[in-house]
Amino acid sequence: MEYRRLGASGLKVPALSFGAGTFGGRGPLFGAWGNTDARGARRLVDICLDAGITMFDTADVYSGGASEEVLGEAIRGRRDQVLVSTKTSLPMGDGPGDAGSSRSRLITACEEALRRLGTDYIDLFQLHAFDAGTPIEEVLCALDDLVRAGKVRYLGISNFSGWQGMKSLAIAEKYGHPRYVAHQVYYSLIGRDYEWELMPLGLDQGLGALVWSPLGWGRLTGKVRRGRPLPANSRLHHTADYGPPVEDEHLYRVVDALDEIAQETGKSIPQIAINWLLQRPTVSSVIIGARTEEQLRQNLGAVGWTLTPDQMARLDAASGRTVPYPYFPYQRQEGFARLNPPVVAPPPAA
Repeated sequence: MEYRRLGASGLKVPALSFGAGTFGGRGPLFGAWGNTDARGARRLVDICLDAGITMFDTADVYSGGASEEVLGEAIRGRRDQVLVSTKTSLPMGDGPGDAGSSRSRLITACEEALRRLGTDYIDLFQLHAFDAGTPIEEVLCALDDLVRAGKVRYLGISNFSGWQGMKSLAIAEKYGHPRYVAHQVYYSLIGRDYEWELMPLGLDQGLGALVWSPLGWGRLTGKVRRGRPLPANSRLHHTADYGPPVEDEHLYRVVDALDEIAQETGKSIPQIAINWLLQRPTVSSVIIGARTEEQLRQNLGAVGWTLTPDQMARLDAASGRTVPYPYFPYQRQEGFARLNPPVVAPPPAA
């Protein structure tokens, strides 16, 4: 397993990390994702550790806290071997204090996460969404207190816009609060919006991308194809409306390109889609999920090899979209392009 620095921090994380959203299985969304219990989770953690995957990502909202509980059981007795990442801010109930990033909410959410996980510290504590109703100064001060208390070691954000992330980083610098080092984002071959503003922000400010849903909300498994009905056992029957939308023809065009490269490499479509992400700028770790041992072992096949520059270029071409204003002038006009060159992946290491 390759290990990379998380953004501009000194923390090294595996190129692949494991998403525990399939643990617990409570509610219509997370029940469709999976219902892995503690015994099954321990087995998946065993496989991850054997492969060098040491970071496990969860959130309080996943199955109403059950994901954190199951993960805590699965890592019991080997806490020192793993990195635990969790998130808060999304609603956990209907009460006035059950959502957001107020000081009260963050302190309570951290304490409850520690209890459910069965640990006394969280390696990476992330805000699951921006809270427009709480002053950023209050948010950062509360997070600073959690870091100073030793309950949290590193801080991150998830699903922030560019201005929300930049304003937060500027205020942290102004008052000497710990800076965010990670941004957990949606990014895939059929969802490249991250590249328009958030990737340049990550490059400029040292925010490492933790990629969620690298297979486009389950659409890049190789089972969703032109002219075929959605497989009967696909979770998309239950979860499609919750995830990022994609036009059918765009999806099929990308799958066609993946098919060609699968023939050339002998790799599966999911493995190629994940490998493409691992070569993109700012990506610190790609979060993979699995309901079964077979799915996990398949995803592990995404590392240990590299797509060629030609294969990367073909995938780029198949998945590329015309970007919206104010980004499109940079692609079309020479003057803008000279001032704002496009973000490209560095050449692979020899």
